[in-house]
Amino acid sequence: MGGDLVSLRVLVIAEPAELELWRQGVGLASVPVEFIGEDPDAAAATLATEDIDICVVDGGLAEPVKIAIVKTAQLSQPAPLVFVTAARGAARVPGVNGMLAKPKTAADAQRLAEICIRTRVPTRVLIVDDSSTMRRIVRKILSASLFALHVQEASEGATALEALKSGTFDLVFLDFNMPGLNGLETLFEIRRESPDVAVVMMTSALDRAIAERAHEAGVLDFLKKPFYPADIDGVLERYYCVHLAGKASA
Repeated sequence: MGGDLVSLRVLVIAEPAELELWRQGVGLASVPVEFIGEDPDAAAATLATEDIDICVVDGGLAEPVKIAIVKTAQLSQPAPLVFVTAARGAARVPGVNGMLAKPKTAADAQRLAEICIRTRVPTRVLIVDDSSTMRRIVRKILSASLFALHVQEASEGATALEALKSGTFDLVFLDFNMPGLNGLETLFEIRRESPDVAVVMMTSALDRAIAERAHEAGVLDFLKKPFYPADIDGVLERYYCVHLAGKASA
């Protein structure tokens, strides 16, 4: 992750057993997290009087209770990101930012806490494409994301590699068809110099041999041009390991 986080305030609204799992999991998180655990009756007052970064609601709560909590969170200033925990395949809850898996152990809760952290720590993104129009399209889509993204651009592979050497990036959107170093050559250099960076390949014609080599090099995903905001949402879902409410599941 590309930014420094001093602390994060996470409000979890759940029954006592699930609150305890979250309490243990948050205590093991990689950055300081101020954990606030509430039952549904106390949640409204906390949301109205406290600055909360992320609100996590137990999907097992009664539907009217969940709806009331989500509405209260939406009216808070500043409004927190709101996630609901539920079993895989559960119906999306209207008005929330995303769905998280329901924790069964403290280790599950720790993993979810790390996901919450990632949604709030600025992620540095590099868009690499020789087309200024395509760079502008991708930047515009990313600017509308609920995640904190700091976006930079490069017009060719060599420039991208120099940027990666001089700065810390987390995610690269990389065009395949570029003059000079093509996307595959640039990908191999990124893997050699910056193996922890996630790479998304963008291409107008997805060749099977190219796809296999790129997958072997560990690309996060492919985007076939033309693509749409929902396609980038899907990429971000995979990167952050969270299902965005109202979006197609990855």
